[in-house]
Amino acid sequence: FARGSGASDEDAALLQNLLTSCGLCEEVPESYIDIHTGLSGSGVAYVYLFAEALAEGAVKMGMPGALASRIAAQTLLGAAKVMLETGEHPAKLRGDVCTPGGTTIHALHQLEKGALRATVMSAVEAATQRARDVGED
Repeated sequence: FARGSGASDEDAALLQNLLTSCGLCEEVPESYIDIHTGLSGSGVAYVYLFAEALAEGAVKMGMPGALASRIAAQTLLGAAKVMLETGEHPAKLRGDVCTPGGTTIHALHQLEKGALRATVMSAVEAATQRARDVGED
């Protein structure tokens, strides 16, 4: 949340206390709100698309779709939980699960060839800019 000029410290504390019961709640500068939209507001759809792609990859290799979707969801949940619980940077966590010459590093190489990181960064940028444009209308 971003505090307006009329909000007191007590107002901010009350709001943060109420919203924290639903999940992560942080006070940020107003300038971050559109970025939050590009990251988290739209980010849910990016995650669903990635989950769909994970599951479809497993289906391609012979796994039933419903099972693949459940495993993809659990994989995302587990990864998110580790990020939150450890506070480690995602790059460190990614490196920690790569065995030299193993399956994961080979798969990551394919994702890098497809410019996954750059594409996701561009998606956050596009959604942020659109949020800014809508805010100006």
